[in-house]
Amino acid sequence: MPGKKKIVRKKKEKKNIPNGIAHIQATFNNTIITITDVKLSNDEKYANILFTVLPEDKEDAVLEFTKRIRSEFRQYIKNNTKLGRIPSFDFQVDLGEKHRQKIDTIPLK
Repeated sequence: MPGKKKIVRKKKEKKNIPNGIAHIQATFNNTIITITDVKLSNDEKYANILFTVLPEDKEDAVLEFTKRIRSEFRQYIKNNTKLGRIPSFDFQVDLGEKHRQKIDTIPLK
C-alpha cells in the first residue's frame, strides 16, 4: 500500500506545479508558454519542468527568466499548494516536443 500512496502524491504534485508556472510566467507579453511535462525525481527532492515557447525566438529570454525566479517560484508553490515536500525546481526547453513538432511538418508520401 505505501507504494500506491507515493504514486498518488506525485500525481497531485504534478497537477499543482503547472498552475504556479502559469501564474509566474504571465509576465511575458505576446508569448505562449506551454508546460509539456514535469519530471519529479524518485526521492521527490527535484522537479524538472519542461516547456515550449511561441514564438521560438523568445525561448532564451524565457529560460533565463525561469532560471532567475526559481526560488521565488518555489516559495509561490509552497504558499499556494498543500504539498508536504517542496522540490527544488529546474526549467528546461522541451527539445523532445520541438523535435516532434518538426516531424509533424514532414509530408507523408
